[in-house]
Amino acid sequence: MKLNWKKFGVTAAGAAFLLTAAVVVFSQGPQGLPPGGPGFHGPGRHEGLGPFGPLGRELNLTEDQKAQIKTIMDSFEASTRALHEQLRALHESEPDPMSGTFDEAAVRAAAEARAKIQVELEVAHAKIMSQIAGVLTAEQKAQLAAKHEQMRRLGPPPPTGARAVPPQ
Repeated sequence: MKLNWKKFGVTAAGAAFLLTAAVVVFSQGPQGLPPGGPGFHGPGRHEGLGPFGPLGRELNLTEDQKAQIKTIMDSFEASTRALHEQLRALHESEPDPMSGTFDEAAVRAAAEARAKIQVELEVAHAKIMSQIAGVLTAEQKAQLAAKHEQMRRLGPPPPTGARAVPPQ
């Protein structure tokens, strides 16, 4: 089977967008709490912080919706923990490409193993997004779709060190 890198890249970019949207929705604290405020760093960094951020406020999530989404997110985190640990182990066991010896077969095998895990993570992520969508009202889904379109038009961030060119 030949890997279509263009399709993989588009899929990865889409997954990255969805993950970014989820992070935006779930990572910010309530209004008025400055970044780096109490409970922001270290263990339990979300203590006292609402998990839904500015987008969550824009969607006017009910307390019941917040509780349902938190349950879904906790389940996702628990169900993908082993996959993340596998990725970490693969990364740590990779030979140093700067060591002077190059084993193409080993590099390919490691890349293929990571790709399989990444596929599983993307499927799990799509599943969680579907579950979260099931919690939202039609109006909230429309708001989220509009925000998604706005972010899509902005495009991906420029590579590190590159100058930002405003879209025309």
